[in-house]
Amino acid sequence: MWSFIVSIFTIICYQPLLNLLVWTYNIIPGHDIGLVIILITLLIKIILYIPSRSTIKTQKAMAELQPKLNEIKIKYKDDKEKQAVETMKLYKEHKINPFSSCLPLLIQLPFLIAIYQVFSLGLRNGSLDLLYPFVTNPGHINNLAFGFLDMAKPQFILAILAGAAQFWQTKMMTAKRPEVKSKGSEDEDMAAIMSRQMTVMMPIMTIVIGWSLPAGLVFYWLLLTVFTGLQQLVTLKKKKELPVEVIDNR
Repeated sequence: MWSFIVSIFTIICYQPLLNLLVWTYNIIPGHDIGLVIILITLLIKIILYIPSRSTIKTQKAMAELQPKLNEIKIKYKDDKEKQAVETMKLYKEHKINPFSSCLPLLIQLPFLIAIYQVFSLGLRNGSLDLLYPFVTNPGHINNLAFGFLDMAKPQFILAILAGAAQFWQTKMMTAKRPEVKSKGSEDEDMAAIMSRQMTVMMPIMTIVIGWSLPAGLVFYWLLLTVFTGLQQLVTLKKKKELPVEVIDNR
């Protein structure tokens, strides 16, 4: 069963990406692997553009709804069932699907694994055995990008840049929310605390993990993060979220 899954993954994800990389490498003037990665990242970002836009809007809307979610938690802290009902009611009124933000991540995960394998096997080990008949085997791929970066080996500077880009993108999605206080209540805004922690922890994790990965993969992640951040800027400027009205069930 596992071998069947691996075979399907290879045919659907790994092999097409490997061939796309080699085909682009063959036609790019100068055969610069750095330019190849930029073009492939742009293509993947275009493919994921629509679901990514939906995710950005959902994340921003949920961040802005957080004070009202906190009010519900405080008001119905002793009635979890009622709390869940009112929470879903709030989501429904503002047309938010809290699970929709997971879809692009699930779609992107196979791509990320496949790209990791492409840079680990295709570049580092020079394995080009799975090329399609119409894709010319260059015999050897020059791993040096822009004349100085070896994309088959770890590059700490790219890991740091990827972490900085991750911080910028995550920070952008953090809404300025009013504190929700209730007399006699010790219910703390856990979502806000977790959001602040993730703003710091995600970039640190990106740097730590990226420090040991092939630079090609880290460069791809850096570019994808920057493109996603730019998409966030455009999406959030096009349609500013309306102020969330306080829902009073009394």
